[in-house]
Amino acid sequence: MSEITYPVYGEITGPIVMIGFGSIGRGTLPLIERHFKFDKSRMVVIDPRNDEAELLAKHGIKHIQAHVTKDNYKKLLKPLLTEGDGQGFCVNLSVDTGSLDLMKLCRKLDVLYIDTVVEPWLGFYFDKNMKNSERTNYALRETVRQEKAKNPGGTTAVSTCGANPGMVSWFVKQGLVNIANELGIKFDEPDQNDREGWAKLMKKVGVKGVHIAERDTQRTKNPKPLNVFWNTWSVEGFISEGLQPAELGWGTHENWMPKNAKKHKKGCKAAIYLEQPGANTRVRTWCPTPGPQYGFLVTHNESISIADYFTVEKDGEVVYRPTCHYAYHPANDAVLSLHEMFGNGGTPQPVLHVLDEDELVDGVDELGVLLYGHEKNAYWYGSRLSLEETRRIAPYQNATGLQVTSAVLAGMVWAIENPKAGIVEADEMDYKRCLEVQSPYLGPVEGHYTDWTPLDGRPGLFPEDLDEKDPWQFRNILVR
Repeated sequence: MSEITYPVYGEITGPIVMIGFGSIGRGTLPLIERHFKFDKSRMVVIDPRNDEAELLAKHGIKHIQAHVTKDNYKKLLKPLLTEGDGQGFCVNLSVDTGSLDLMKLCRKLDVLYIDTVVEPWLGFYFDKNMKNSERTNYALRETVRQEKAKNPGGTTAVSTCGANPGMVSWFVKQGLVNIANELGIKFDEPDQNDREGWAKLMKKVGVKGVHIAERDTQRTKNPKPLNVFWNTWSVEGFISEGLQPAELGWGTHENWMPKNAKKHKKGCKAAIYLEQPGANTRVRTWCPTPGPQYGFLVTHNESISIADYFTVEKDGEVVYRPTCHYAYHPANDAVLSLHEMFGNGGTPQPVLHVLDEDELVDGVDELGVLLYGHEKNAYWYGSRLSLEETRRIAPYQNATGLQVTSAVLAGMVWAIENPKAGIVEADEMDYKRCLEVQSPYLGPVEGHYTDWTPLDGRPGLFPEDLDEKDPWQFRNILVR
């Protein structure tokens, strides 16, 4: 059998510094090796744990066992990022590392940068002295937006580019184009810099909102024991975001708001938050395999960035904006883990564990976007990547991981090809180019129309406060 030849998308001419080597770092490494030309002697992984030392040694990658902190990041990173000639690349895949500070340092040093979340320094997520409005992803995103406004252009820093946030923003654009074509709407496709054009297209198509609708059916070989938190990706990351307030981009079609919903007084004002944890907030949504399902309204950057990006203004007033939020049904073991954690007052279990590809037996991570409220009701577009296919096409990861790592790869390719784009989110990148790079790792990428609405499937045994005139009101989506 002949060896597979992978496309080499470009050269990283300077050092590569990867911060964090958990499940996503581990899966990203072989993709970097496959698709970039670079000097391996100038790549380093910084991670406080030593449990992957053998793997890094096998790949010939230097490991610095250290925490990147607010106190040491400049001293630790500057010499590594500036060693020798060429332009370096900082790949930040860690929790508890201040993304904005790292981004600013990299841009100052003319080093390319990418991360998968606007990550704060250690302590932010669980600071009881902060207001809930300050613990939101909205607040974190605003810090990056302010930096972008203050220092436009310059060296490219790709903010929040994993599967979601990241890839799903590219799916939204492709899904929108597909619906517009299906409806016979005449339009010239806007380019990547025409935010206003994209927003007007979504308004024209009649999309009321977007669910990031995900169902993870990956199953373990053995049942979950008591007092452990199992997940198919970073448990620390999931707990952190799950205990932040539920957040959603808030659309102009909404005529009802939950009693514990709060608006933001500053910034883009595209989102609201609820005074309750996202991972304990349920919503009704739809995915191709299960059909109707419950999802958790966990906060994510894309809930805000997509709603913000597709906002249409006229004379300084917002005339159109879609509602947007995550609707996530994790792997069954992660659902059990959440139930156990919230049952114990939100205190995480003593053992946190990411399920690797060898502990899982089968399943699919079905991750896409459900664009709803238009003439054809609702359209899901996304990746239906199986564990089986993941094992065949990429090492060291499950299906959930590969959807993230391949998005990091696509973001890195785009950054190398656009090295002076400044600070960007996935919504502002060339979705076609990014999906072209990523698609070989996504399994079947499909679109599915559905007649389902949140009013369907209710047994009618109890009184409910519904809006039957407009099925796609958040009033009908939120499980109360």
